[in-house]
Amino acid sequence: MAASAQRPVCPVAPLPRPTAPKFGSHPNFRRRSKSPCTLNREDYGSRIRSLRKKRGLTQEQLAEKLNVSGRTVSRWETGSNMPDIGMLVEMADFFDVSIPEIVSGERKSENMNKETRNTAVAMAEYGRNAVKKGKQKAIGILMSAFGIFIIVSALSIFPSDSSWGSIYSVLGSIFLVAGIYLIIRPVVAKRGLRILTVLGCVCLLFGAFALSDYIAVKQFSQVPRFRYATSYDSRYPDQLVHKTIFFTAVQKNPGTENEKVFIVK
Repeated sequence: MAASAQRPVCPVAPLPRPTAPKFGSHPNFRRRSKSPCTLNREDYGSRIRSLRKKRGLTQEQLAEKLNVSGRTVSRWETGSNMPDIGMLVEMADFFDVSIPEIVSGERKSENMNKETRNTAVAMAEYGRNAVKKGKQKAIGILMSAFGIFIIVSALSIFPSDSSWGSIYSVLGSIFLVAGIYLIIRPVVAKRGLRILTVLGCVCLLFGAFALSDYIAVKQFSQVPRFRYATSYDSRYPDQLVHKTIFFTAVQKNPGTENEKVFIVK
């Protein structure tokens, strides 16, 4: 039997070795182009420099016109720093150009310039108000903390029969109330509501002082600090009468071992 003819074997080409795609060639690894809205600080600074030189001004002279330091103008022109929106408005008015022309070098229509300027002025005003409110709040917190410190120190250092304790406590209360007013001023828009809040704080302070006096007399037999009058009755030579807004206290045998302070009806 004849041997069967062998089928010709087709040569198989080797598969190409997979290679890693080059960076940027794959669609998922494409480099992102810079946004056309990206601001080039060097170009920004060169435009300010060009506007300054057109006016024939030095950096110090421009700084004097804009109420800034010469170093600030230098940092603008080198691109290491940028002016805020409020300063952009002032610069646009000074150089008689539009704000987009300073920022990007583009000239806009007259209506666009007015709209841009109005928007920038509103943003600058909002920023100044925000900074002002932040400063007021910080000052208010500091004043309130200082007032609390004075009140606590006065009540801790001076004895109850000394008038200096009540004087410094009232002084601390003034600082505390003024600080609270500065804190709530940016938050509460209505003036009447702010006044009511301050009056409520004053009433709370008076109540706290009266309660501390009541506890001092009732529990510790001490002279009330926040008394408005101290009298001596010739019929009772061993007694002093201390009057407060809410009650009257009698100090019997003052300055002796048998001293006693109590509240009378």
